[in-house]
Formats: sequence, C-alpha cells, structure tokens
Amino acid sequence: MAVETRRPEWLKARLPAGANYVDLKAIMRGRQMHTVCEEARCPNIGECWDRRTATFLILGNVCTRACAYCAIAHGLPSELDLAEPARLADACAAMGLRHAVITSVNRDDLADGGAAVYAEAIRQIHRRLPECTVEVLIPDFKGDPGALRTVLDANPEILAHNIESVRRVFKIVRGGGSYDRSLVLLRRAKEWGYTSFTKSGLILGMGETTDEIVATMDDLRAVDVDVLTLGQYLRPSPDHHPIDRYVTPQEFAMLREEGLRRGFRYVESGPLVRSSYRADVQAQAVRAHRARFGRGSPAPDPVA
Repeated sequence: MAVETRRPEWLKARLPAGANYVDLKAIMRGRQMHTVCEEARCPNIGECWDRRTATFLILGNVCTRACAYCAIAHGLPSELDLAEPARLADACAAMGLRHAVITSVNRDDLADGGAAVYAEAIRQIHRRLPECTVEVLIPDFKGDPGALRTVLDANPEILAHNIESVRRVFKIVRGGGSYDRSLVLLRRAKEWGYTSFTKSGLILGMGETTDEIVATMDDLRAVDVDVLTLGQYLRPSPDHHPIDRYVTPQEFAMLREEGLRRGFRYVESGPLVRSSYRADVQAQAVRAHRARFGRGSPAPDPVA
C-alpha cells in the first residue's frame, strides 16, 4: 500500500544555491554536459554541488528503458556524441576534481551499450588529471561480457552497478533488467581482477521487507561487492511506482551495521543517500592504495 506523499522531517534536503552551485551549473551548461543530479532530481544536489562534486550523465539524457522508479526520460535516444569524453574531462579539470563519477542512461540501441564511450571518458580523465580517480556507475550492457571488458580495460578505480531492489521487487520495477544478470556483472568484474572496488546500491521503500534487504546483501557479498549504498525511494511523479514506506533513520543505521557485519568494506546508509553520495570520501582509500600499489591491484584495506 502506498503511503501519503507528505515527507517526514528527516527527508528534507537543502535547496541548491550559492556560488559553487552557480559555478558548476555554468561549467555543465558551457560544455553541454548532463548530470544525473539534475536529470534524476537528486535531493542532494544542493549539498553535493556546494562541495563541488557531481555525477556526470553520459550517452545523452534519454534512456531506452523505462524503470518504474526513475525520473530520467525514456524513449529513442539521439545520435552518439563521440566528442563527449573530451568535454567531460575538460569539465572535471574546470571543477578541480580529485574523484570523478560517471554514469549513463541505458543505450540498448547501441551494439556495445555505450561501453566504448565510457572507456574513452575514463582514459581522457586519466590523461588530463592523472591524480583524479574515476568511478563508473554502469548499466548491465544486456549481459555482454565484451562490453564490460571494454570498460574495465580502461582501468576505472571503482566500478559500480546498482542492483536497485530485492529480487521480488526487481521484477516489478526493472522490467528491462535481470537481478541475476546484475549479479553476474559484479562477479565478473571481481573475477577478472581489474578494479580496486566494486560497488552496488539499493533504493528502499518500494515494497521490500527487511529480510529481503538482508538476503540481497548476502547475494552482493557472495560476488564480493565492497561498497554498499542504501537510500530512500522518492517517487518522481504519480505515474511512477508508489512509495511503500518511509524507512526511518534508525532502520538505516541498523541496516548499515548489518552490512558491515556481512563484510562490506563501506556502507553508506541513510534516507537521502544515493549511489554517488560521498563517493569522494569512499575514494580516499582507493587513492591511497593506488599511490602505493598502482592501478589494477587488488582491493585496498577496509575504509575506516
């Protein structure tokens, strides 16, 4: 049963404003870049942009899938923009980033799902900003191992792919995806030994139970995922999947402890948490590990 639309006090976020917000907006518009912060209506845009962190959205802003919880427009995407990786690297330099987060819409219309553009974006940032770590939050590429390998060959420091919900609810809200396909992607990334961290996240409040959340944690640990994010689902419009409940801060704290007990190196859990929230903090351990061992070495020690 859907809950009333009025949000509890703990879900109030700061409004976007201030010099850094204005500056970042100018950087994005001047380079024709999209951000998931804007397209997905992230509640943390005020906080994150004030800290000069943002999540870039590549491959356009129209998705070939229509997930029931997502605010991003869906339909037939525009043609592929091969100049986008260079503009993205330029935007990272203008922002002075030490950690860049890149995600995308699904591009099922492309043979590789856009993997080559991801790879070029990673390489461009590494060339332009050698000290900047790169995190990619990728789609499932319809299970294509070649597309995944294309991304991993570019050596991102963190590879993320969100499971988004528990197995039972996944079937309802992600018609174009597959729970098991997502787990296979995360397993392959670790088995192939490319990345320092793998990362995944769930949106809570779409009809799942606590036992199902814990079972999903176990599924993610079984494929050796390092970092877990847990946040509250906020319904973008009346046409989207209803909110089943508002998860309390106390329950988020309990779930964080459950995740840590299960062996995740880092768990970000809270009502306003999104997959890229405080990603720069998580990346500090990756950066220190890379300085000591170089790119592509095994995962670092747990994040404090």
